[in-house]
Amino acid sequence: MPVSPRRSRMFRRSRVMRGSWPVWKPRIVFWIGAVAIGLVSVFFALAADRVQHLFKTMLALDPDAVFIPLLLTPLGFALCAWMALTWFPNAQGSGIPQAIAARHLHDAEPRHRLLSLKIAAGKILLTLIGLFCGASIGREGPTVQVGAAIMLASGRIGGMAQARGLILAGSAAGIAAAFNTPLAGVVFAIEEMSRSFEARANGLVLMAVILSGLAALGLVGSYTYFGDTAVSATTGLDWLLVLVCGLSGGALGAGFSAGALSVARRIRRLVEPAPVRRTVLLAAACGLAVAIIGVASGGETFGTGYEQSRAILEGQAPGPLFFLEKFASTFLSMASGIPGGIFAPSLTVGVSLGGSLAMLVGGKIALGAILGMAGYFAGVVQAPMTAFVIIIEMTGNHQAVIPIMAAAMLGYLTSRLLSPEPLYHGLSRAFLAKALREERERAAD
Repeated sequence: MPVSPRRSRMFRRSRVMRGSWPVWKPRIVFWIGAVAIGLVSVFFALAADRVQHLFKTMLALDPDAVFIPLLLTPLGFALCAWMALTWFPNAQGSGIPQAIAARHLHDAEPRHRLLSLKIAAGKILLTLIGLFCGASIGREGPTVQVGAAIMLASGRIGGMAQARGLILAGSAAGIAAAFNTPLAGVVFAIEEMSRSFEARANGLVLMAVILSGLAALGLVGSYTYFGDTAVSATTGLDWLLVLVCGLSGGALGAGFSAGALSVARRIRRLVEPAPVRRTVLLAAACGLAVAIIGVASGGETFGTGYEQSRAILEGQAPGPLFFLEKFASTFLSMASGIPGGIFAPSLTVGVSLGGSLAMLVGGKIALGAILGMAGYFAGVVQAPMTAFVIIIEMTGNHQAVIPIMAAAMLGYLTSRLLSPEPLYHGLSRAFLAKALREERERAAD
């Protein structure tokens, strides 16, 4: 049967398209960028564990030498703050607000000032320095900014014009690779980063999460962040714990979120006359306070708190004031402005809060830990779907899915009533306003 001329032309065109380098270049560069995010995330995680181990080793050499953290922590905070202002501007804080702000910018240059490879490298370096000095910070939030920067750079190299979608994809891949939680990466991109469902961008998100996850999987294998847990809510007391943990976690999370936004506004006004000097002094003061809390807690509040969280999730009773100590050290670390995230420390606050509440009402400590983590985390970030998905994936717990969802939703609703402005979106407005102000100044010149 003869082929029509029209079908013959279409066949030749499809063969040309399949073999065309301009068609395949953006895809290949995008795939390489997604794999790079997974590899960088693994390196970041291993390096973070290493520097925390070095800090704890120093403290263990002479448990009575309290001068080590009292000297090292404030100096480390001051160094990180100074380098973030002078060498790596816009590397401060968790990095999620910068990624959110960059999605609202229309020009490539201001986006580049928030999400460049130089800033990504500085973010990793300064977060590691902060962890080495005992800061109560995490690497997961910074991985979002690093992932977005890598993906945006890949888009520039590959000639892809979908900047907003690339930022979304890089952010999702960063979260997925950092926690080994692919579903949470996708949900985080939709719920927290974009606050909407964008069919075209979500295709990029899925591909980036898959490729970055495969790269991380190839290096470290399959694992559950907090190990597997199997507790469930089976009694009336367990469901009472759901209510208590959800409401208490949401209220405490709202306090952290509202306090962080208020302090951030006050600090911007405070340091304005002499930004570098006052910011460095403030960071040193916060570092000294973090060191004092750390010494008073026997070193328990230094670092991410991963080991403490895991122990409580396994049923070990937390100290009665540990969640308040960790809350204070995390708040001070964030207020200092040094690069570092709040995801991991917030999970620790929630775990210890839930464990303490379980002891108070006579419930299961492990169940209270998971529910407290869901309620508090949802209260801080005000993203309930991200909260319960990431917790289910991190703990491998499928027996308590409904209780975890209920605690997260209660935490979210409580937080919204007490603090209507979401934390990361509130913090992003400062970066967005600064970028727009700089654009107007350049236009006037």
